[in-house]
Amino acid sequence: MSKYVIGIDFGTLSARSILVDVLDGSIKATSTMDYPHGVMDSFLPNGTTKLEADWALQYPPDYIECASKTLSNIFKESGVNPSEVIGLGTDFTECTMLPTLADGTPLCELAPFKDTPHAYVKLWKHHAAQDEANSLNRIAMERKEEFLQYYGGKISSEWIFPKIWQILNEAPEVFKAADRFMELSDWITLMLTGEEKRNSCTAGYKAMWQKKTGYPSNDFFKALDTRLEHVVDTKMSRQIYPVGTKAGCITESSAEWTGLQVGTPVAVGCGDAHAAVPGAGIISPNIMLMVIGTSGCDMMASSQQIKVPGMCGICEDGILPGYFGYEAGQSCMGDHFAWFTKNCVPKDIVEEAKIKGKHVTAYLDELASQIKPGSSGLLALDWWNGNRSVLVDVDLTGAMFGMTTTTTAPEMYKALVEAVAYGKRIIVDTFKKNGVTIDKLYATGGIAEKSPFVMQTFADVIQMPIYVTASMQTTAMGAAMFGAVASGSVNGGYDTIEQAGKAMGGGISKTYLPNTENSKTYELLYQKYVKLHDYFGRDKNCVMKRLKMIKKTVREG
Repeated sequence: MSKYVIGIDFGTLSARSILVDVLDGSIKATSTMDYPHGVMDSFLPNGTTKLEADWALQYPPDYIECASKTLSNIFKESGVNPSEVIGLGTDFTECTMLPTLADGTPLCELAPFKDTPHAYVKLWKHHAAQDEANSLNRIAMERKEEFLQYYGGKISSEWIFPKIWQILNEAPEVFKAADRFMELSDWITLMLTGEEKRNSCTAGYKAMWQKKTGYPSNDFFKALDTRLEHVVDTKMSRQIYPVGTKAGCITESSAEWTGLQVGTPVAVGCGDAHAAVPGAGIISPNIMLMVIGTSGCDMMASSQQIKVPGMCGICEDGILPGYFGYEAGQSCMGDHFAWFTKNCVPKDIVEEAKIKGKHVTAYLDELASQIKPGSSGLLALDWWNGNRSVLVDVDLTGAMFGMTTTTTAPEMYKALVEAVAYGKRIIVDTFKKNGVTIDKLYATGGIAEKSPFVMQTFADVIQMPIYVTASMQTTAMGAAMFGAVASGSVNGGYDTIEQAGKAMGGGISKTYLPNTENSKTYELLYQKYVKLHDYFGRDKNCVMKRLKMIKKTVREG
């Protein structure tokens, strides 16, 4: 009898479930569903409670509904009996966090907090805790806290403790009522198994936890705010479990909405981009995986432990056991292109795309690919959602230079694609300059699969070959692999993620080699980009930040 594992990938906009043959990694069925409430950045579900600038919330029941429906769909599509499933793994966007009761009940589902924004899920791109992040970084630097060096010298407002501190400052009643503050990767595990098992991946990269030293000291949290002194012990947990560990099993309660059998093993959670590394079949060090989607995440395992300025973090066993896992990233990639397509494309191009039967972005790819690098005179900064690496500053905003009355929409689009590629090269160069070895660049995600134009631009700008993974579901596949490890060889799974990756991992679907002529032009443009990047990005009082402050002041009136 065949045996299967399931991976559920909870992304920014949707959840995806895949059913995988544990023997060879072949995908038997897949199903995706958009979250009914999407990303809430204007109003709460009641339609009347308005959200301030830089907020990004979600509604937790959406995750259960989407998981339930997509699981039902994959069983119907495949005809596989749930009794043949030997393990389940999940991954989640990070840092996506939620205040709950001890049993995991979200505070936003309780009557007193239905109209309280701080009681809802704070998505990774909730950037409204920047003031708290700034204060945390300043105090950490003043105290010469060693942990800061493992996170590139700055903690992002996207991470859990700035978000918790914002709740404490702006909604102390929510902070008081919350028994737990949970990453959603851990919350979904609790919903599935009834066990609170916090994972080493999101703890290490988003909660300042290190395998050898744990969390920062209580004295540090006290220095931030006396009310935070015991936040880890009272509202979190110091018990952290490595990825691939069995968290527990499907309970009678979760069996009702998953359709899985009671007792099916469930792995501890994992960050979405991190899960993509084994999902891409990467089980050895010095290969950077670029996850290219709504945002961009760069993951790599290394035998070297080097503190690299501006990176999101380095964590032992954070990606692959036995190695130090590095994370970097860009806050705006797919979001970048979607914004332009929605707001800046003339009607004639939209109509031409319809006539050709193409999505507008795909048609822009076609038009932009015909433009020679440097011929538009444009250069852009890719900070439409702020900068994650290497500046770690969400208050930065985008810019485009060289515009004239002859500038066209395809030229602007090409400049935005180039800007993202320049931002990626800064990340790669920063790793290399600090002594971290990068032998190969892999790419995965929707853009990597669908846009040869974007990937060729990356190869030309970075001046390295780009290898696109064969699997179209690397993130969910990584989660499924962890489910196979949670099951173990005794049940037909695997005992290590290396074994699972070797057996279930895919190959390479396409390779993009740098175009020498294009690379020469891009080298000139990249040097100009670096100057603008440093001029605006390293100025604490740059015009972008002043404009953002004026915007906030006017809107809040």
